[in-house]
Amino acid sequence: MQRPLIPFPAERSLEPLALDGADVRYAACAFEPGRADALFAALRREIGWEQHRLHVFGREVASPRLSCWVGDAGAAYTYSRTRFEPRPWTPALAALREELATRFDLPFNSVLANLYRGGQDSMGWHGDDEPELGTAPVIASLSFGAVRRFRFRSRETRKVAATIDLAHGSLLVMRGATQQLYQHDLPKTAQAQERINLTFRTIRF
Repeated sequence: MQRPLIPFPAERSLEPLALDGADVRYAACAFEPGRADALFAALRREIGWEQHRLHVFGREVASPRLSCWVGDAGAAYTYSRTRFEPRPWTPALAALREELATRFDLPFNSVLANLYRGGQDSMGWHGDDEPELGTAPVIASLSFGAVRRFRFRSRETRKVAATIDLAHGSLLVMRGATQQLYQHDLPKTAQAQERINLTFRTIRF
């Protein structure tokens, strides 16, 4: 049964992003710098990073980043016509999952971890709208490492509607009609150090 939407709790650091029709909240300092540094090191070490193969315009290509799908047993995820079975939770990922549930009342059963090795690693325009996520998915995106630009564009006009620089230790929460109305991307940049992004989500199965 899908969990009913509830108001965001009294975690005042989450500020709304002006995006018509969407529900997007952002906290630049969800984790203080010292803790964010320690989490980056633990995640970099614990996660079994690999380069996934994606299907793009009829061709199979190497993903421009390293990734790992982690979750509860049965929380399989299909992306770019490839089915990913979840790997077990690592200690750092399990702790972050619990913290999202207790601090923000945001429970999840899975997470996609992405490692951007430098400025040329990127994520193209897409929406988190796979059927197993439901019609109005809640996505919590944690960023550690290099600051990278994150953009939203309207599905209707294809124009960029909002841009935000995701900080080290930040939290971005997308919910409601966000995925129905907008796509998002992480474009390439001239120079950047490593960045880890975690997008926590709930698979319906």
